[in-house]
Amino acid sequence: MGPALRPITLGDWALLGLLGILWSGSYIFVSIAVREVPPFTLVFVRVSLAALLLWLVAAASGAAFPRQARTWAALALGGFLNCAVPFVLLFWGQQHLPASLAAILISTGPLLTIVCAHFLTRDEPMNAQKVIGVSVGLVGAAVLIGLDALSDFGVQSLAELAVLGAALCYALAAVVSRQFAGQPPIVTAVGQLATSALVILPAALIVDRPWHMPLPGAAGLGATAGLTLFSTALAYIVFFRLLRNIGAGNAMLVSFLTPVGASILGTALLGEHLEAHNVAGMVLIFAGFAVIDGRLLSWLAGLRPDRRGTRA
Repeated sequence: MGPALRPITLGDWALLGLLGILWSGSYIFVSIAVREVPPFTLVFVRVSLAALLLWLVAAASGAAFPRQARTWAALALGGFLNCAVPFVLLFWGQQHLPASLAAILISTGPLLTIVCAHFLTRDEPMNAQKVIGVSVGLVGAAVLIGLDALSDFGVQSLAELAVLGAALCYALAAVVSRQFAGQPPIVTAVGQLATSALVILPAALIVDRPWHMPLPGAAGLGATAGLTLFSTALAYIVFFRLLRNIGAGNAMLVSFLTPVGASILGTALLGEHLEAHNVAGMVLIFAGFAVIDGRLLSWLAGLRPDRRGTRA
């Protein structure tokens, strides 16, 4: 058994808020960067530079990297599912979608993780509470996309499906990553980022042919740097600290913060706006989270008066 987790402190809440800002900002950075940098090249720059920065942090902390070929093959699979494929799908999708909508679609990832774990593992079956929560959340995803997608299927609908495909990749990666429980999280992150860089490099060279691209302007370079430094390298470090202090379940509370943060930043910085059905879909997705997590329902039940008119 691992060490007991301490109660969530004000400092932990501050780190959760910071992580929410960093991951919310990633959607803004991507929306700006993909105007000048094609998806494969942007993915390669993000994962390769972030891997280098995190490797320096890991080396300074004395973390030991695995030497077994089997472990690196597993890390490569994790990198393929957790970085290479979802980043390409997300970045391509964000060429055609607002940052806020992409962030809300990605927030279905934890719901899809529960479904994948049910079918792909033996020790995480869905109970009634999870079935209800996942159902509510997936209905929210359908409302989010809207019925127009069925009658007028075009590039935007395809982009929405691409982002949902990225969320599914994250879900599969979460199941695959169970085998890395004994590895320091930063070692896992470096391994996945580095191997995904090796996977993406040939695609970037063949598809994007970056030597024919004009040099991005200040906005494109700045957004790419922000995506790499803040929303990837620094965000991973903050996330790992939260994992150590408050556990994975509590750290995943950031799933509530990221879509809201991306919506606020998208409105303030990019002039985006969400339609009514987008907001309704986000609310339903959050409701699904709340049902699965159970803490909000327990808190509301605790506020319910008993028969004597007092709090239960």
